[in-house]
Amino acid sequence: MAAPLTDQEKRKQISIRGIVGVENVAELKKGFNRHLHFTLVKDRNVATPRDYYFALAHTVRDHLVGRWIRTQQFYYETDPKRVYYLSLEFYMGRTLQNTMINLGLQNACDEAIYQLGLDMEDLEEMEEDAGLGNGGLGRLAACFLDSMATLGLAAYGYGIRYEYGIFNQKIKNGWQVEEADDWLRHGNPWEKARPEYMLPVHFYGRVEESKEGAKWVDTQVVLAMPYDTPIPGYMNNTVNTMRLWSARAPNDFNLMDFNVGDYIQAVLDRNLAENISRVLYPNDNFFEGKELRLKQEYFVVAATLQDIMRRFKNSKKGSSGPVSFDSFPEKVAIQLNDTHPAMAIPELMRVFVDIEKLDWDTAWAITKRTFAYTNHTVLPEALERWPIGLLETLLPRHLQIIYRINQGHLDEISALFPEDMDRIRRMSLIEEDGGKRVNMAHLCIVGSHAVNGVAEIHSNIIKTDVFRDFSELEPEKFQNKTNGITPRRWLLLCNPGLAELIAEAIGEEYVKDLSQLQKLNELVDDDTFIRDVSKVKQDNKEKFSQYLEKEYMVEINPSSMFDVHVKRIHEYKRQLLNCLHIVTMYNRIRKNPKAPFVPRTVIIGGKAAPGYHMAKMIIKLITAVGEVVNKDPVVGSKLKVIYLENYRVSLAEKVIPATDLSEQISTAGTEASGTGNMKFMLNGALTIGTMDGANVEMAEEAGEENMFIFGMRVEDVAEMDVQGYDAMTYYQKIPELKQAIDQINSGFFCPKQPELFKDVTNMLFNHDRFKVFADYEDYITCQEKVNELYQNPREWTKMVIKNIAASGKFSSDRTITDYATEVWGVEPTDLKIPPPNEPREALDETARALREKCYTVATRFLPCLSVANWLILYLKVKLSKKVYHDP
Repeated sequence: MAAPLTDQEKRKQISIRGIVGVENVAELKKGFNRHLHFTLVKDRNVATPRDYYFALAHTVRDHLVGRWIRTQQFYYETDPKRVYYLSLEFYMGRTLQNTMINLGLQNACDEAIYQLGLDMEDLEEMEEDAGLGNGGLGRLAACFLDSMATLGLAAYGYGIRYEYGIFNQKIKNGWQVEEADDWLRHGNPWEKARPEYMLPVHFYGRVEESKEGAKWVDTQVVLAMPYDTPIPGYMNNTVNTMRLWSARAPNDFNLMDFNVGDYIQAVLDRNLAENISRVLYPNDNFFEGKELRLKQEYFVVAATLQDIMRRFKNSKKGSSGPVSFDSFPEKVAIQLNDTHPAMAIPELMRVFVDIEKLDWDTAWAITKRTFAYTNHTVLPEALERWPIGLLETLLPRHLQIIYRINQGHLDEISALFPEDMDRIRRMSLIEEDGGKRVNMAHLCIVGSHAVNGVAEIHSNIIKTDVFRDFSELEPEKFQNKTNGITPRRWLLLCNPGLAELIAEAIGEEYVKDLSQLQKLNELVDDDTFIRDVSKVKQDNKEKFSQYLEKEYMVEINPSSMFDVHVKRIHEYKRQLLNCLHIVTMYNRIRKNPKAPFVPRTVIIGGKAAPGYHMAKMIIKLITAVGEVVNKDPVVGSKLKVIYLENYRVSLAEKVIPATDLSEQISTAGTEASGTGNMKFMLNGALTIGTMDGANVEMAEEAGEENMFIFGMRVEDVAEMDVQGYDAMTYYQKIPELKQAIDQINSGFFCPKQPELFKDVTNMLFNHDRFKVFADYEDYITCQEKVNELYQNPREWTKMVIKNIAASGKFSSDRTITDYATEVWGVEPTDLKIPPPNEPREALDETARALREKCYTVATRFLPCLSVANWLILYLKVKLSKKVYHDP
């Protein structure tokens, strides 16, 4: 059990994690006991650790509810432009600690739980990760929600409430085995079901033409039930909403079966409808054109757009007279997180044209001004291309709308390039090669007013290569928005020691303005600060060593270099290159056991898509190499290899603060951005990496000399693609590479099945798109530089401090500020919504102040509306005493 905080420790912690007040602690204890008794119906004699977790979660949630309701009242009063972030993935992880930190309750809760004779860490470990995402894209969405709330934006996350999230990974005999992630089996204390806002979503059917226009008829209906999760901003009383939809069968589902007497079968068939939200597709950077996946994509956008339309019509301004959609883009911004929610574009057109009876040109102009699209990958196998036949069956009206959008688009291209049939073919939304398909990225580009990549290098590749034709046509549409991470979860929560050390050195303001970390540059040569940073890292390593020894039964040397490579397993991320380095280190130790060697613990983790054979073979190879290395007495404690099982958000929070060396070694031009790289940098790890994704900007910020950069650049890879990549040349030229490959090929690491890794070596020699051998030599040389610096702890730590000081750019607060001002037309605010215990008048006063600020922003951002028009709109919005909760 954790010891109580001393007065000195409490002073040291300042207020980043909240102030411990006697009243706060007493109130929290009272709330805890009340929930244990009334919500969980238990007493201390029979309560389990999970009961205690739920009691604490409900107690903390109580502190959210008043702020949540008041935030929605505030949005109703001020009627700001709303931002809707549509994503098929939100990789939230755990909620309890993040909520305590953002509400400033962490220290008070720690003290209350201690006084109740319980251990806070034990309770936190009871919480299931909300694993509603595969990796970077889903975790980015989660970080963005945190930043949007912290910046006071009226923002909503919309997605699917998957009953089963990303699978739990077990490593059995070195192989990945998938188990279902039944994350809801104990219930979820953070969500609130909203059955009163359940909405119908239509599938199948046919289109009837009439004088009134097209009608989509004879459809099958599935109901979308919303579940709301509160998203608290950091210390500003703003609580936004993430609304996730769950599929429900209507009560008259399969009515025909009821009528013919097969009542039981009709009830059982309800599962078919409800399967839509049953499970997250576990593919990262790979498109699998399954009907269920398309149903998921349409399900979320159809329900969400109905909700957006309801909120627009019920807004304070809209409810006072007939609805005009002219102001829709001034009140609604919809961001598409990759192409997964792309069906929102034809769906909004269907709503405007078929239901609201707008003419096509007006509807299309409004639609384009409403949507913006973020591209997340340049890998061709990841781009969504839906077969025409599937769309025709599942969404016949939407296919008609897509055809019409395409016709208008191609008419414009033909007018500009009448002779260039090849360009017209390349730019069409409909691809004819190998069966007719709809290119969803093209649909997103044509239907949006802004398109962005997620790092400078990625955005340039999009403009000059992948979407070059579109960029040449509308260069102003294409932007860059380099990804970021929330410092609340990825520093305050996961690395309190470092967060407090930084707060002591430069104050607490950096938590909401990460650029202030630049002030740490003044302390690069400060011996005391160097020692303190080094101690925090060592403490984190010792704590993580204990975790590893408990979980993996391998003795860890906490003073060894912790060399960490954690991310989805994919050929382009090149875990194989890391594996070859492990084998090379092993061979060097074996060749000369008495030679000096910098001890390393190599930690690799990540999940492979269940159907991705090569990724699963890579996991098996790493575990096989680890088995040999870890059991070899000659190696001893010099080198250990750990495969981290079931890598997820809560495990990232443990490993990242303990890392010395971060591996970011994808082939240049393949990783769109990466965000793990930023998390490691902020937490005091040094990076070994290629000039790919956000690594390029990290090197710009910290200086290339403060990172370990190696390998081909994008231009080198392009040149090699032209000239041809010959793996055999490198194999024959580099003895250590040849030795490592021969060992893998001959069964040295798997003597019982010597042929086991033939598929891997065959790929490396004959069809390695990601050119592992080409970067091997430079990678090994660069790793030697890492060893050299690690032997000088003072210089290593100085470089660590320079990296932390340079990581301010990579806050998701900066990313969201850029989206807000350059894409969505909204302005972040530091106005603090009055807490629930302050009178209603305080809310009205804050609303008035925000309205004035919104007016200033609107006249600047939207010159297409005259100042006079904005004044009229502004003056129409009257202050109201009506308490309105806008869900």
